[in-house]
Amino acid sequence: MTVPRKELSLFDSTCIIVGIIIGAGIYETAPTVAGCMGGWASLLGIWLLGGLLALAGALCYAELATAWPQAGGDYVYLSRAYGSWAGYLFGWSQLVIIRPGDIALMAFVFARYAQTLYAPFENGRPLYAAAAVVVLTAINILGIREGKWTQNLLTVLKALGLIAIIVAGLMAPGRPPAPDEPAAFTTGGLKLALILVLFTFGGWNEMAYVAGEVKRPQRNIVRALVLGTTGVTALYLLANGAFLHALGFAKMAASQAVAVDALATVFPETAGKAISILICISTLGAVNGLVLTGARISYAMGTGHATFRALGRWNPRFSGPVRALVVQGCLSLAIVLLAGSFIDTILYTAPVVWVFFLATGLSVFVLRRKDPGTPRPYRVTGYPVTLIIFCACCVFMVYSSMSYALANRPVGLLALSGVLLAGVLVYLFVDVRRSAQRQRPAD
Repeated sequence: MTVPRKELSLFDSTCIIVGIIIGAGIYETAPTVAGCMGGWASLLGIWLLGGLLALAGALCYAELATAWPQAGGDYVYLSRAYGSWAGYLFGWSQLVIIRPGDIALMAFVFARYAQTLYAPFENGRPLYAAAAVVVLTAINILGIREGKWTQNLLTVLKALGLIAIIVAGLMAPGRPPAPDEPAAFTTGGLKLALILVLFTFGGWNEMAYVAGEVKRPQRNIVRALVLGTTGVTALYLLANGAFLHALGFAKMAASQAVAVDALATVFPETAGKAISILICISTLGAVNGLVLTGARISYAMGTGHATFRALGRWNPRFSGPVRALVVQGCLSLAIVLLAGSFIDTILYTAPVVWVFFLATGLSVFVLRRKDPGTPRPYRVTGYPVTLIIFCACCVFMVYSSMSYALANRPVGLLALSGVLLAGVLVYLFVDVRRSAQRQRPAD
């Protein structure tokens, strides 16, 4: 049986993390977060808190990924900790809900900014979004080398671009605090702000899905998780500081295009086009990373569940899960036209994302007791405090996202529950039966 080869270096692994985290989130969510927090100190504090919570989660994943360096990440850990049903539901949610939705969302944002640069058609966004999905899926089908080189290039370009915005914002004439700055934040505002901040940090766990392809995983997985998470935290803090310096708090909170407005204080004639190019690069990097890592989840689920056995095949010619990539790309294309607003899409998927984060965090406790004999090259720094903090964050996020969705978007939460229920039914009435038939001895 053909299995993944170890072809990802420390630099490649770090670029996957940074490239997925830095998408369009920092440009889309920063003003909304500012409006929720009510002042510059609390604004920078929530971004620092988001980085620390992401780092706590990364350290928990580092223990799991170095102990079981296999393709699939959470799928592997949840299956070992709780049984095959848990891994199945995670894989189902990623295949049907989360991964295609995230890919389509980033492709949609790319299309929106690409159309500001060149718009040969009146309504060309779907074409741009579809092209991004098709081209990047095709690149990853060609092999892990092509996928990682694309990721490395886009990540370096987007990081340099964000650094350039930071430098420009800090070069701008400082703005004194406005007398009508928003009041202190409310509990509801804090909930929304933390949901958006942690979404913007989303991606720190993605390298766990390609752990089976990392060179020297016992060392490089931990290093990449820590380097990627702390590096992005520093960039996000500097970016928000630059926006505040260039615009002042009130204008930042009210901005509809915060990066453009900040850059326009120094380069008014080129700001719009420069930011559009940068966001196009950033979103393409996020799409490529999501395509690369997401297909490994479906591949892992296919190796363990009869229903998706066709996805669990590693193509030796292209050195990748070609079938999983094709199915993932088709599902992403199917929902490109349904991508709604950026904030609505985040809130739609947040509850199920954080439920599985919580289950994976708790699996560190479970697997230490259930499987103590497995070597653990890395153990969570600050255990159990670090793990408790991460799990408490997950509980808060599940509660916050569900309560916010119930109050504001109950239809989306109902649809999400329906898709998960469908996964349970497929597992019980299709997958279990097929697995039993495969294990039944021939007459």
